[in-house]
Amino acid sequence: MNLTRQIRGLFQPIQPTIQQTKENVNYIEFLPATKLQPYIYCYWQLKTTEKLNGAFSYKVVSDGCIDILFELNNPKDNFVAGFCKKYTEYVLQPEFNYVGVRFLPTIFPQIFKVNASELSNKFQNLEDFVPQTSKFIASHFHPKLNIEEIKSKFDTYFTNVLNHTVFDFDNRLYNAIDTILKNYGVLNIEKDVDVGISNRQLRRLFQFYIGDSPKTFSKVVQFQNILKAKPSHQSLKQNKLFYDIGYYDQSHFIKDFKNFYGVTPNKAFKRT
Repeated sequence: MNLTRQIRGLFQPIQPTIQQTKENVNYIEFLPATKLQPYIYCYWQLKTTEKLNGAFSYKVVSDGCIDILFELNNPKDNFVAGFCKKYTEYVLQPEFNYVGVRFLPTIFPQIFKVNASELSNKFQNLEDFVPQTSKFIASHFHPKLNIEEIKSKFDTYFTNVLNHTVFDFDNRLYNAIDTILKNYGVLNIEKDVDVGISNRQLRRLFQFYIGDSPKTFSKVVQFQNILKAKPSHQSLKQNKLFYDIGYYDQSHFIKDFKNFYGVTPNKAFKRT
């Protein structure tokens, strides 16, 4: 519990592209019950308030998390989206009402005993990995539910799941994550992360519980901290930001940022 609570205290995954959604499309995040917050970062809903004139392109940036999601109008089709090392773009129908659960890093594999690397950079049927949860969603959700009712159903279900979960809190893994988060992802994994095991062993732990290597996770943490800092257009123009966050080459910084976000830093922060 304390280890996962510490992750939440140090890491707040941001999905900034919600600010770019057009009129008649709403995105909200809402907290789970207090007991669940060390494990689940948020529940979320992305929906149209009116039918759009055409398909809607929605971009999800790299945030280090694993999500369960489904269309509230068709909950039998539910999915899991794994750790992604680059942004993902989805083309949605003119009307939609998506609901999701965003798990903090390491939690989905802890709860469901699923190797996170099997989900990485993929969008897959939840039934293939966690059939019991897939069946719960299919039988308990429908389009008439409001936010409070959605939250209540999720809270009840995941509280029961957690009550029957045996966690494997490997201190080596969580100490490494703690070091990465406290250094904002700006560190040399081989030199700065010493948890008493080889780099190969550490990589195996990260592959299973995070979905990728310690180095990739660090880059995502670094990227997320850029989003949290909300740099101004002026600071980007003066080429100061990439030095402050550990880059020595502006082109490398821009390349990494575009990979995680989908656009350059100047375009992402053009309103600031």
